[in-house]
Amino acid sequence: MTDLLPTVDTDLAGSLWAELGATGRVASVYRDRRPERGVVPDRLRALLAELDTIHDTGTVLSACVQLATAVPLLAETAAESTALRQTVSGEAITALAATDTGPGSELTGMETVVEIGPDRVVVTGTKRWITNAVGGDWLLVLARHRPGPHFTNFTWVLVPATAPGVMVEAVQTDLFRGAGVGHVRLDAVTLPATAVLGRAGRGLPLFARHIAVERLAGGYWAAAVCHRALGGLRRWLGDRGELWRRDVVRDRFARALVAARQLDALAAMLGPRIAGQHDQASAALLKAAAGSTVEQVLGECAHLQGAAGFAPHGLQRLRAESALFGVAGGATEVVLTGVADHADRLIAEFATAEPAPIGERDS
Repeated sequence: MTDLLPTVDTDLAGSLWAELGATGRVASVYRDRRPERGVVPDRLRALLAELDTIHDTGTVLSACVQLATAVPLLAETAAESTALRQTVSGEAITALAATDTGPGSELTGMETVVEIGPDRVVVTGTKRWITNAVGGDWLLVLARHRPGPHFTNFTWVLVPATAPGVMVEAVQTDLFRGAGVGHVRLDAVTLPATAVLGRAGRGLPLFARHIAVERLAGGYWAAAVCHRALGGLRRWLGDRGELWRRDVVRDRFARALVAARQLDALAAMLGPRIAGQHDQASAALLKAAAGSTVEQVLGECAHLQGAAGFAPHGLQRLRAESALFGVAGGATEVVLTGVADHADRLIAEFATAEPAPIGERDS
């Protein structure tokens, strides 16, 4: 039973990131070791699969958000910054603080504000359920610089975690140990004008660009989680002889295995397109598939393990933590709306077996 989940180490995320940075493995994920050029899909996929095999969910989550989103966003907007250099080298951890006090999928309703002056900026608000907030060194904060939901009303600000007015509270949960999940309060945090990343008003376009790669990383990781759970369960069932030979068990296991392989194939197919072109339709398709597939596969695995699944290292814990694939980066139901918005193009790609031009208008 203990081979189904790695042992949890609450201090591992920071030391893991330091090791990945110091050995050059963070930089190796990106083209020519330059984060501004984007991820290499196969390298990102291989690293996430390796980390998932060895480390608990929270530790992998901590690394995943930085690899897929925080580092590329910093590279595009602050290529010469100390934050980028320290994060890539493993000397620092950077948290992506986008989710506000409201639902995470409703970014245009956020209440965190940034007042932009000629020489300084002032950030005020609250960010909730932020990975790497606890123990992080830098915060990439998405805030509005003027009222209203228009997509040009939002801006990224780079906030040192030690700046006066920054307060971090750890989330009280037994899940995601090592991810440093916390709530961040920003009380009139005053910073130099250079803290604004990119141009004012580019917050949401930049978020959309980089969330596509985060969804790709989530698809790769979700497939790895499914296959790890299935592999461990297969060994567990095999050790119980007659249980594995029951047709109903084999049928349910096989259906879960088919679903996991389908997700893996979809992620492999869409990876180059999402990584290279930040294709939102493909990213939404993969995100929706990951959320529903993990729910199906981990649900079946936990059910087939029976009462043993509720043991400390049983599959029920992994099932609970894996619900993040249907929530983080956009709830599955919300992402499916995006899939529907691109339905004509996605259908055309299926019918012709050739990717439709990304610039082609979606009906």
